[in-house]
Amino acid sequence: MDVFVYGTLTEPERVAEVLDSFVFVGPATLTGLELVEGRYPTLAPGGETAGRLLRTEAADALDAYENVDDGLYVRERVPLDAPADHPDTAAVYVGDPDRLDADATWPGAGPFPDRVRSVLDERDVRVRLTPADPV
Repeated sequence: MDVFVYGTLTEPERVAEVLDSFVFVGPATLTGLELVEGRYPTLAPGGETAGRLLRTEAADALDAYENVDDGLYVRERVPLDAPADHPDTAAVYVGDPDRLDADATWPGAGPFPDRVRSVLDERDVRVRLTPADPV
């Protein structure tokens, strides 16, 4: 699974504490969602966010780290713009701004996961793998 990471999961040392096996594919940009700070970083509709593309098979470990079962974060898939040898989508974790004391609003009615999915479906939210600078 390819995952767009931002915040603490861009740090190799932190990722190594969470995952036994992973590789950073490269720098990436998430368009359509912007970084907002709270108790932990999260995302809100609008703008773009710089981060990294992480590849791992340990989705359960990442879900546990992000407290998905408790609803602190949700994991969603968005389109991935990358060379043909990459998956078509990447996962992204979005934290509930109310629970994280973050200054962000997700429009719509209903539970937080439903509002996130609605925004992702309605807007052109996607991850773009950033080409490495030539050496």
